[in-house]
Amino acid sequence: MGGHVGLVRGLRARQEEIEERIFARVREVVSDSVGDGDAEYVTGQRAAVATALDYCFVGIERGGSWSGSVPAQAVAQAQRAARSGVSLETVLRRYMAGQASLLEFILEEADRAGWDGEASTLRGISRALASLLDDLVIVVARAYVGELQRAGRSREQRLLEQVRMLLAGECVHSADLGYELDAEHLGVIARGAGAPRELRRIAQRLDRRLLLVSCGEGTAWAWLGGRRALDMPMLGRAVSQSQIGAEVSLALGEPAAGFEGWRLTHRQAQEALLVALRRPRRLTRYSDVALLAAALRDDILSRSLIGIYLSPLDDARDGGTVLRETLRAYLVAERNVSSAAMALGVARSTVQSRLRTIEARLGRPPHSCPAELEVALQLDELGAPASTGA
Repeated sequence: MGGHVGLVRGLRARQEEIEERIFARVREVVSDSVGDGDAEYVTGQRAAVATALDYCFVGIERGGSWSGSVPAQAVAQAQRAARSGVSLETVLRRYMAGQASLLEFILEEADRAGWDGEASTLRGISRALASLLDDLVIVVARAYVGELQRAGRSREQRLLEQVRMLLAGECVHSADLGYELDAEHLGVIARGAGAPRELRRIAQRLDRRLLLVSCGEGTAWAWLGGRRALDMPMLGRAVSQSQIGAEVSLALGEPAAGFEGWRLTHRQAQEALLVALRRPRRLTRYSDVALLAAALRDDILSRSLIGIYLSPLDDARDGGTVLRETLRAYLVAERNVSSAAMALGVARSTVQSRLRTIEARLGRPPHSCPAELEVALQLDELGAPASTGA
């Protein structure tokens, strides 16, 4: 048993790396255009990978007789998959891909620990892992099927299925939507209790047609439609006048026309939601967070931006805290040194000195890459991991 514990200790030391590798593997092996375009589904998938990995670590530590509860996040993600139209086959194949990837890490860690001649121990660990995954996928499959049965064939479910098919580009008769696709649209994703009610009020204030579908978990997809493009400042005023509580957030696309515009503005709202899930605000508009959303969706880009533009600052005496604060103030001040100094409450010469230090560490002047620096700083605030250099 001591060997099991030591092996898991080594794996836990690499947990972030393992989570990222498994997450990438399950999405590579089984690509799914439906779930992969849903920000909540992708975020839930990350949480399911993390908790399933911890579940396996505990099971390996305690041996094959251990029978712990399957993580609630894995159950919730299976239910989310059923609502999102992701097939059960895809869900189960992804778990199998994750198991294969974790086994590779176990063998690699055993080699690092010098487990020569420990074939019987490794076989025991492999059997324990297989048993754990068997228990997990049984519960996950039941949760998936149960969610389908619960949803049944209600009118709301049929509407959601029709909308998903249209978003996927399939040719579907849209007359039952009660909404004109040949119009000007704004895609909205609302989260929180009472969001559908407030969306109806906002649509009424703006004199817009509303297409609203519930996706469960307090989430609704909506489109505000009309014959003319929506005035965004007017939307802002309508939201500020509404009774939306602090627990409700809206992720917005950009105004777009026609059927393709209807699809595009929803995809933009999904990208905005990626940011809103990590940085909740009343309104998150795609045009305000487009670069940040792209970086959050692309792990290589996210890690690279932090690794290139922020990690070189970490060797400073305070871990780079002051240099980061200076960069933020400099960028907010639109690269005006005097304004940044005033915001920071320091002398202009102090900001200039810090900027020279930043330039020396980055190998480039900050004014030459403001967009990259701004996105890197936002990613850092959201806790995105830096590149490991591997």
